[in-house]
Amino acid sequence: MINHSFLNDRRENIRKKNNSIGKLRMKWIDRNPYFYRQLMRTLKFVIEENAKILHIRSGVGYILNELKPKIGVGIEDSDVMVEEAQTKYPHLNFRNQNVEQKLDLATKFDYVLISSIEDIVDIQSVLQNVRTHLSHHTRVVIINYNFLWTPLVKFAEFLHLKIPQKQHNWITDNDLNTFLSLINFEVITRKKIVLLPYNIPGISWFFNKIIARLPFIKHFGLMTITTTRPLFDELVQKFNVSVVIPCKNEAGNIEDAVKRVPDMGKHTEIIFCDDKSTDGTPDIVREMMKKYPERDIKLYDGPGISKSENVWTGFDKAEGDILMILDADLTVIPEELPYFYEAIANRRGEYINGSRLVYPMHNKAMKFFNIIGNKFFSLFFSYILDSSIKDTLCGTKVVWKLDYERIKTLRNTWGVRDRWGDYELIFGANKFNLKHLDLPVHYYERTYGDTKMTGVLKNGWIMLKMSFAALFKIKFH
Repeated sequence: MINHSFLNDRRENIRKKNNSIGKLRMKWIDRNPYFYRQLMRTLKFVIEENAKILHIRSGVGYILNELKPKIGVGIEDSDVMVEEAQTKYPHLNFRNQNVEQKLDLATKFDYVLISSIEDIVDIQSVLQNVRTHLSHHTRVVIINYNFLWTPLVKFAEFLHLKIPQKQHNWITDNDLNTFLSLINFEVITRKKIVLLPYNIPGISWFFNKIIARLPFIKHFGLMTITTTRPLFDELVQKFNVSVVIPCKNEAGNIEDAVKRVPDMGKHTEIIFCDDKSTDGTPDIVREMMKKYPERDIKLYDGPGISKSENVWTGFDKAEGDILMILDADLTVIPEELPYFYEAIANRRGEYINGSRLVYPMHNKAMKFFNIIGNKFFSLFFSYILDSSIKDTLCGTKVVWKLDYERIKTLRNTWGVRDRWGDYELIFGANKFNLKHLDLPVHYYERTYGDTKMTGVLKNGWIMLKMSFAALFKIKFH
């Protein structure tokens, strides 16, 4: 925190202002239930329940309590607000100190929520101070007013439709991006919410739920909620890797997979999940376990329901820190798996998705109608997720084991059962604000066995229904 007479005077004025409105704050929240429901709906979508949450500018504790944290710590410079918050929410911990001062906390938090940045004198110092309480998986969520609403907010304060704040930093997205880049943070998502802050039955629902999410219009929401992650220096730590190979009638590809999967990180285990093969695939796997004892090869029986259930069997059994899917047809070459390892181990991304639509494909590796369908769904997904994704059905996907355990809690909640597992991982990664990275791979025609991607129209219909379910759960939540 920079000590300067001008800055210190401003801090003191903000503290006095917060004290003056401290006992009125809950009354203003109660007078504007519709606006706060909209705000909390988005925050609860972004921040999980039962998490460790640090709230900077916690006010009277309403938001922190609504998020239902396992551990909740609020920082506020107003002793009046802190007293109000601690009295009303004794199960949470509120500290009275300037939000720009260094924090003396013994906890690494899952989420840090920074609100009312309009009333923070030195935003950069706040971001610097919270870094010591962040892990690689922490998300820092920042709430601020959309600067385009400056005159309307001031007018609402003048009419006492909004609690008077008087002092404001008006932060644009580019301003915030600059602060974040200086302290080595990366933006994951940015949501602008609430076109109509007051409830007009039917009309407010339509504008805030549908119109506010449309291209171009989405930039005009009253509030901006930015989710970021901290970046750290490149790691030299090595991790254990589990390569899960779902297979059904792939006997001719098993030995090739064993020989070609590279050793990665500290240790690599190769998990074959057999989905009721009739060509002797599991017998070949057992032969490989004897022939290559130096490789950590494991075999598990899948339920014979779908590829996704087969993959989940392997993920649940896996012992590695990093989980990889490699299709047993080897159309994505195993030799490229180290690229995925480097991307996730060095934190370039947290959900690494293979993309077959960059390099030229080998012969008839993908049929024409499959290419058209994949391009359509990539565009649709990019709109749903507010993030570019080039190939939704590439079988090679990589995720941290601990993030898979979180994604697993959302399984079968997307309206249609995912037969392949791709959509469960894509939607789940987005829901938990994982940094998505498309990694180009070479795609080759299979040399043994038959493709399992048959019934293009039927499968396309299933994918479409699941996409529309995700549209309303993620985009129009």
